[in-house]
Amino acid sequence: MTTPTIKMLLATAALSAFATSAFAAAEAPMPWVLAPDRGYGYDSDGKTFSYKMGTNNAKELFKGAKKVPKDTLFFLGANGQLYMRKGPFLGDDGNFKFGPEQ
Repeated sequence: MTTPTIKMLLATAALSAFATSAFAAAEAPMPWVLAPDRGYGYDSDGKTFSYKMGTNNAKELFKGAKKVPKDTLFFLGANGQLYMRKGPFLGDDGNFKFGPEQ
């Protein structure tokens, strides 16, 4: 084998090792990307939507609206229903309390 071929094989092996170890690492939490000009909906069929919002009917939008309290977790149940849980969802060590068992 030529030297460039050996270097290519070694580089490929190294990249494969990095990729394998990255998949084994714990999943990092990802923030929601919420925007002030977007509305997010969850309809009666359990589908989620994102809508571009305007300001011409903002008064009507805020009627009946409530602020979401801090320390609120949203999740989908096995039945496809959207749930929310008020209260801490991180353990004392900062890890997600309801994650996969280690």
